Amino acid sequence: MTTVDAQQAGRLKKFAVTASVCVSGLLAAIKFVAALYTGSLAVLSSMVDSMADIVSSAITFAAVRFSSQPASVNHRYGYGKAEALSALVQAAFIAGSGIFVIYEGIDRFISPQPIDDAAAGIAVMAVCLVITAALIAFQKFVVRRTESLAVAADSAHYMVDVVTNLSIAAGLAVVKIFDVYWFDTLVAIFVSVYLLTNAYSLARQAVALLTDRELSNEIRNKLIERVESFSFCHGVHDLRSRDLGGTYMFEFHLELDGGLSLYRAHELTDMVENEVKKMFPGSQVIIHQDPAGLTEDRLDNSLSGRHKLISAS
Repeated sequence: MTTVDAQQAGRLKKFAVTASVCVSGLLAAIKFVAALYTGSLAVLSSMVDSMADIVSSAITFAAVRFSSQPASVNHRYGYGKAEALSALVQAAFIAGSGIFVIYEGIDRFISPQPIDDAAAGIAVMAVCLVITAALIAFQKFVVRRTESLAVAADSAHYMVDVVTNLSIAAGLAVVKIFDVYWFDTLVAIFVSVYLLTNAYSLARQAVALLTDRELSNEIRNKLIERVESFSFCHGVHDLRSRDLGGTYMFEFHLELDGGLSLYRAHELTDMVENEVKKMFPGSQVIIHQDPAGLTEDRLDNSLSGRHKLISAS
């Protein structure tokens, strides 16, 4: 849940993505020099990932700036889903990095190459680990305050870098101690598989947001329980929810006494709407009033019947 207003959230997200672009550029430069000096495929794999970070972080920067714009006449829900597009592009870059390194790893198994200075590689990975950990700590702070999917995706990418750096450092230590050069290639391939797994996870989250997947049952049940706690509420049905990119949207039917005047029904509905917005700051809420006991075709019933048909088949 967002704990800062839209203006503060926008500033935090822009600062986070700016820091990400700068750090990714620094890490790529350090690893490039280390890869040339040591000849380590594992270090090269991490450098390729950092190069992808530069591109994906730049895309995230553009997405955050775009998504922070206020709603317009032609985009009345706002531009929050631009962050999901950014996350999807990042997933593609992560997957591309993983596939490239796997290809290089297969080539190294066929034609093994020695590593010149494993100790230097270990030192470089340690420095990169400290820099990356500091960036992740800041990004997680921003995500807690803003619920930005783009920053969360960027942070997840750098979490992969932490695992990558640790694995590479361990692999280089094995190479240095035991002179088992193929172990460096094995670590690189392991990192690549991890990259592909992470890419799949990010892509699933982004697609879920872009295709308007319902919010979690925990959020939906919390809303229903609170609305039904009002004494004048006779029930809630046809609840629909979605994430607009850090902002929740709820639509539902509120069952009220059919004898109420339109003015009074509107007044009570406003009370419910304000309570929902208090529970989920920044959310958009649309409520349709129904007379209690009214017989009608409901979305809940049609979806429930469709689910039974799918389950039976």
